[in-house]
Parts: sequence; structure tokens; C-alpha cells
Amino acid sequence: MVLTERATVRPRLTVFLPTFSAEDPGSWDHVFDLARAADDTGVGRVVVSDHVVFGEHLDAYGQPESGGVEGGRQPTGPDGHWLEPLTVLTAVAAQTSRVRLGTYVLLAALRRPVVLAKQLATIDAISRGRVDLGVGIGWQREEYEAAGLDFNARGRLLDHSLDVCQTLWRDQRATFTSPDLAFDGIHAMPKPVQADGVPIWVSGRCNGAVARRLARFGSGWIPWGEDAADPVASIPRMRAAVDALGGDGTSLSVLAPMPAMDRVPELVDAGVTDFLVHVRGARSYDAAHDACAELVATFDQRITG
Repeated sequence: MVLTERATVRPRLTVFLPTFSAEDPGSWDHVFDLARAADDTGVGRVVVSDHVVFGEHLDAYGQPESGGVEGGRQPTGPDGHWLEPLTVLTAVAAQTSRVRLGTYVLLAALRRPVVLAKQLATIDAISRGRVDLGVGIGWQREEYEAAGLDFNARGRLLDHSLDVCQTLWRDQRATFTSPDLAFDGIHAMPKPVQADGVPIWVSGRCNGAVARRLARFGSGWIPWGEDAADPVASIPRMRAAVDALGGDGTSLSVLAPMPAMDRVPELVDAGVTDFLVHVRGARSYDAAHDACAELVATFDQRITG
């Protein structure tokens, strides 16, 4: 049996929904076909990515010092078509009943936090408690500047947004004070269906800022860059860092890319709880259903031995 004593949930598949395209695809039906196929075949979760706008210096995606990935390449160019993720998840929620819905990852600081809290609570309510919020600070300066925000303050802005969201999700009569925002006696309904609010998954490298964010807000970690490429080495470091900051690193869930199906047992033993997969070329419901069914069957064989 592959499942370790540390595992608190059965490992699951996370399917990436292709909500961007280098050119206008004419129709986005393939996105919802894949989401419905994932729901029907027992995939654990579907996730969507986020960009609001693009500047013209996309080489920053390949620069780790700005938050990118060494050798990485932005996939669409500045005029690529990118759907807004929370809008997409609302539509997916209306067409599915079991699969969890997540962001991979949302640039949460670009949204006003009180509105973001309302959006996520609404999606959680209409999906009956199926939402996960994956967040990151991003790599693109122009995206923050277009929103009137300081790119260099993006970590602080993200923490502020998460703090406001959790306050509004938790408290019936909410009060909040920070250098950026203050309110008192605020009521925000509905609350998320999930008892502790929408689970927050923090994306980033294994460093002090990400560990602090996980210790304070996080239910799960989405490794980035070199740490995503080698989760066997990075997971123990991150768990230890979160524990040292007063968080619960031991129970931290981890979402990592699926390198190859035969490595699933090794990665589960290392602490990976969720495996990100891309379903390529499925442009109809039937094709997506066949691909997802095969993935689920093979994955179940790997995790049960």
C-alpha cells in the first residue's frame, strides 16, 4: 500500500483546464467538455490559471529573480486570450457536481480583497463547498502597474488580501485594521460552505516568505520552479520551515506536476498529495472522457499497489 501514515487524504488527480490560447479559439466549449469529463470520471479537481493583462516584456517569465522559472517561456505572447479564472470556475460549478474547483494560481492581490472574498464565498456556496484558492505573487511587473499596484510590494499585498478574505469568511461581524484598510461592523454573507473557509494553497519556492504565508494561511503548497521539479527534496525543507514558524508542516498538502505515472508511488511517499496533469488534444467531451477515464484508472492502480 503506497499511502503513508502522514497522508490524511487519498492522493488525487488535478486536471489543468486550458483557459488560454495564443489565438482566438472561436469557442471555449472544449474547456467545459474537459471539466464535465473530469467530473464524470472521478478526477479529484480541476484548476485554471490567471493573468489579467500582459505587458511586452515577457522574458521576465524566464527570470527567477522576478518570480519566473529558469528557461521558462510565456505560452501565448502579449495578445494571447486568457479567460478570467473565477468567472470560468463559476460556469464549471454550474455544470459539475463532484469535482473540486481551484485556481493554479490566482494573482489575488490584483483584486480588491472584499470583492474577492465575496466572489469565492459565492462560488463555494453554489458548488456546495468545492472551491480551493491557489495563490501566488506573480512575475510580471506590468500587470501590477496596470492595476495601480506596487510590484515590489506584491508579497505584502497578497498577505493583506488573504487576511481580509479570511476575516470576512470567519466573522459574522467583521472588524479589520491595517495600514491599507480599516472597517468595523461589516457583515458579508453568505459565508463559504466549507467550515474553515475556502482552503488556501500557496504557490512559490521554498523560502522564508512562502513558508510564513503557508504557516499563517495555507492548507497546501504549490511548489514553483526548481522546487516543483524536485518535490522529493523540497517537501521536507518546506515542512520543516513551516513547523519552525508555528504552522503545521506535517499535515500540509502538496500539489506537484505529474512527471510520469510510474513515479506516483515514490512521490506519494515523499509527501505529494495532489498530482497536476495536462490532458492534451481532447477537443470533445468523448475524447476528454476517454482520456480522463484512462488517467483515473492508471492512477488508482499506482496508489493502491
